[in-house]
Amino acid sequence: MLTALVDYDSGNLHSAQKAFERMARERGEGTIVVTSEPDVVAKADRIVLPGDGAFPACKRHLFDHTGLFEAIEEAVTNRARPFMGICIGMQMMATRGLEYEETAGFDWIGGEVDLIRPSDPTLKVPHMGWNDLVVEQAHPVLEGIETGDHAYFVHSYHVKVTDPAHRLAYVDYGEDVTAIIARDNMIGCQFHPEKSQRAGLRIISNFLGWAP
Repeated sequence: MLTALVDYDSGNLHSAQKAFERMARERGEGTIVVTSEPDVVAKADRIVLPGDGAFPACKRHLFDHTGLFEAIEEAVTNRARPFMGICIGMQMMATRGLEYEETAGFDWIGGEVDLIRPSDPTLKVPHMGWNDLVVEQAHPVLEGIETGDHAYFVHSYHVKVTDPAHRLAYVDYGEDVTAIIARDNMIGCQFHPEKSQRAGLRIISNFLGWAP
């Protein structure tokens, strides 16, 4: 079992690598590899796409790596390999992003990525720090995760899904801020599971054992 963490020069993958390696050891779920090689991604059993920064820059960096997105798309949409997007990696799953400029996403889950607009003016953007998940729908990757569990966020934009069935969880930050989205063999976390202690590690562990 090979899980590929995609490295496309859009974030420090050290924490994610350590968290995934730890849970892979505990589960006996094979090898974690950090890679920017399309051939490695193409043969991976699971794919994780992190991302830090701004949507347009992350999208540009990903497509600057020749053949990398094509390998991800082939594995995920044609061969149904389990996929997890983290932070901007999740946002790029949507139809389009509106950060700085309109940027096309992968359009794997219908929706757009728009600015968080809290109704309470004392709530600052970016949304940074711990917040309580509100779980709306059951999912194998959320087994053992309950409303009130904490997750760690750093972001100013969030996905507004077209179909409510694709949103699994949100947090309250002066508005409902999307935390987890999913469809078929794909799941995305706006927060950083590798930095979210018990709940985050449980989600990673569940993902490594997920067989959609």
